[in-house]
Amino acid sequence: MKGFDVIDPRFAHYVLENAPLEELAGGFRWIEGLVWMGDALCLLFQDLPRDRTMRWIEDAGISVYRSPSDYGNGQARDRQGRLISCSHRGRCLYRTELDGSLTRLVDRHGGKRLNAPNDVVVKSDGSIWFTDPLYGIQNDYEGGRQISEQPPALYRFDPRSGRITIAADDFDGPNGLAFSPDEARLYVAETGDQATEDPKQYIRVFDVAEEDHLRGGEIFHKVEPGYADGLCV
Repeated sequence: MKGFDVIDPRFAHYVLENAPLEELAGGFRWIEGLVWMGDALCLLFQDLPRDRTMRWIEDAGISVYRSPSDYGNGQARDRQGRLISCSHRGRCLYRTELDGSLTRLVDRHGGKRLNAPNDVVVKSDGSIWFTDPLYGIQNDYEGGRQISEQPPALYRFDPRSGRITIAADDFDGPNGLAFSPDEARLYVAETGDQATEDPKQYIRVFDVAEEDHLRGGEIFHKVEPGYADGLCV
């Protein structure tokens, strides 16, 4: 099936064999953080190394939505339709309000700065879950070299109380994440150091227990070749 690596044969029922892959636009260095804005009928995504957020509209094509973007990465919408974005340079999560203004949501845990938030998902209760690996502060290409103040981790942030907690910290490089439709499971991509002899390159799955505590974390799928990045369910 062109364009897809089918692991579960049931997936074939959802893809038309004659449906082509269509290039909507080109000329970007590195695309991240795609999010569909249904009310505006547009697709937003990050052109990360160029420090800009792009917008695609079917009739109008490509335009710059925001520049600079603070070297933004993953994006998601909250329950009010506001855009939540990960920032490498700012080492934070920020929110685009409905009037276009920006609000910095969280940039620290335990008094220490976050590394470089990578990807984000919003649960139906409004809580914001995001991964915080080291990638974005290890080179100048993704926003600038900076000193890490804490290990990589998966976080849960409550925007109502401002409370941030570590959901899981046994990662080398937590990357994309997505909840199952019933939010009983959380899938997280582990993208370990590719220079090692046996890099961690798989998707893990956690059970979401009471009060949003995570259990498990078993390997759901080992990605070969390459590694998993963004996830979507």
